[in-house]
Amino acid sequence: MSYVEMPGAKVPIRMWTDPATVEDVALQQLRNVATLPWIKGLAVMPDVHYGKGATVGSVIAMQGAVCPAAVGVDIGCGMSAVKTSLTANDLPGDLSRLRSKIEQAIPVGRGMHDSPVEPGRFHGLATAGWHEFWGRFDGVAEAVKFREERAAKQMGTLGGGNHYVELLFDSNGSVWLTLHSGSRNIGKELAEYHIGVAQKLPHNQGLVDRDLAVFVSDTPQMAAYRNDLYWAQEYAKYNRSIMMALLKDVVRKEFKKAKPTFETEISCHHNYVAEERYEGMDLLVTRKGAIRAGNGEYGIIPGSMGTSSYIVKGLGNEKAFNSASHGAGRRMSRNAAKRRFSVRDLEEQTRGVECRKDSGVVDEIPGAYKNIDQVMGQQRDLVEVVAKLKQFICIKG
Repeated sequence: MSYVEMPGAKVPIRMWTDPATVEDVALQQLRNVATLPWIKGLAVMPDVHYGKGATVGSVIAMQGAVCPAAVGVDIGCGMSAVKTSLTANDLPGDLSRLRSKIEQAIPVGRGMHDSPVEPGRFHGLATAGWHEFWGRFDGVAEAVKFREERAAKQMGTLGGGNHYVELLFDSNGSVWLTLHSGSRNIGKELAEYHIGVAQKLPHNQGLVDRDLAVFVSDTPQMAAYRNDLYWAQEYAKYNRSIMMALLKDVVRKEFKKAKPTFETEISCHHNYVAEERYEGMDLLVTRKGAIRAGNGEYGIIPGSMGTSSYIVKGLGNEKAFNSASHGAGRRMSRNAAKRRFSVRDLEEQTRGVECRKDSGVVDEIPGAYKNIDQVMGQQRDLVEVVAKLKQFICIKG
């Protein structure tokens, strides 16, 4: 489909989905965003759903302003994917050992490494700028300085919620590695600190929703936020690259005979801010639950823990600010999913996948998410599919 345009106060709301399928609270959030004085465009992805302040699955283009809640609290959250030389024929009949080895190598949930992971130990891992990156921690908000040791030990860890590590097959039987994570606790604390600062600023007092508080250009608060935002986005990128290096190490050890090789890593944020130019204007483009899909750019659009994921190439659709969905998107809240589904439902919907099948992850059941194939069908003018993947191991925190 192409987009449907709904009227908005300052800008039209371009939606790559049927507005009738979007919950009322999410539609109201979109209308609220369209009232912001600084807004120059709003594109809504097919995985759109209610979020704090701004919906998940929205791309907000503003001039001279940025809204921290429209980035989300997991700054820099995103995906990484790597195609391997392994095929289905290389795999053992019992996948539980492989899953267990990965869980030992990559801490999940609130877990962290006993001591910080030194990236220099990984052959071929791009670590240029690593020490300069950590040196910049001195410049982040004083409120989080005491978290430095924890942030160092959480580098290269998964977290909980919808974050995961997966091994998947493509349609040719090749094995792929993918993972989904962000800036861990340090990104969350930086986001919450700056949202609190923004909400107290005078220019935000008349907004329709206090969660839409913004920072404006040429102010010390904006400078401080952008400094911390970009640092957290970099943390998230390093976090994924170290986890991928740990994952490759496990795969090398477990498949020594096959001598696996790995293609170039694909990585993309889906909660972040970028400086981009559209219609002659320099804009701050916020993607919350959306990936950049510039012409020819690779991206990853996952489903849920029992459904397909997609490797895509962007088509550079400027009406969507060169964006696409970040996944299937939730169709019900976590609490609603826990009320609706049982562990037996989870077992049924993840049949054939080596993964957790307990009450702790029922809120991540495929039935709590939109149909990923339908979501992909709604954005055929945003991306082209390069590979369709189906997981056989899924690790969640």
